[in-house]
Amino acid sequence: MNEMLTMAMPKGRIFEEALELLRQAGYSLPQEFEDSRKLIIDLEDEKLRFMLAKPMDVATYVEQGVADIGIAGKDVLLEEEPDVYELLDLHISHCYLAVAGVLGSAINEAAPKIATKYPNVASHYFREQGEQVEIIKLNGSIELAPLIGLAERIVDIVSTGQTLKENGLVEFERIAEVTSRLIANRASYRLKEQRISEMVERLSKIINK
Repeated sequence: MNEMLTMAMPKGRIFEEALELLRQAGYSLPQEFEDSRKLIIDLEDEKLRFMLAKPMDVATYVEQGVADIGIAGKDVLLEEEPDVYELLDLHISHCYLAVAGVLGSAINEAAPKIATKYPNVASHYFREQGEQVEIIKLNGSIELAPLIGLAERIVDIVSTGQTLKENGLVEFERIAEVTSRLIANRASYRLKEQRISEMVERLSKIINK
């Protein structure tokens, strides 16, 4: 039980919500934790090592084994399809993936252009709908694409819908609900099963209250 457990955490809002969840589950995390600029933080008392990463990279760190466990959005897991165990839905950072665009805008019936940072999710979704589309991969400001004629539709994460509204876009279809999940490296789960299972149990009690 004294071995260090390495946990990859996404920076930003998910990080803050996840820390609060861990605190509620009884983990002793210092209040100044959120303000640290360090990318690796060791908490000797809890035998936990936190690695702070971009949300899209967390699953890769866990899959490659440099982190034993991690917290990743379902959107990342759907897009990257990493070879990891998905242990628990943490029910935090609620949002969803949706298709959006300019209301009433013309669309190329043969092969509409879809801008997104989720090319695999978008391709899979439109294939299921029996639609042939051209996917354009972007890394940010996806809402700009239909406004400048780069694409007719976008596939992106929607939280409140305010960003779409402010840019004159409307939601057409909802693809998938998204929350943050606790994931584990397959080898780590076998080697550190007791530590990981304890965390799952403690978090589950808080989530299911």
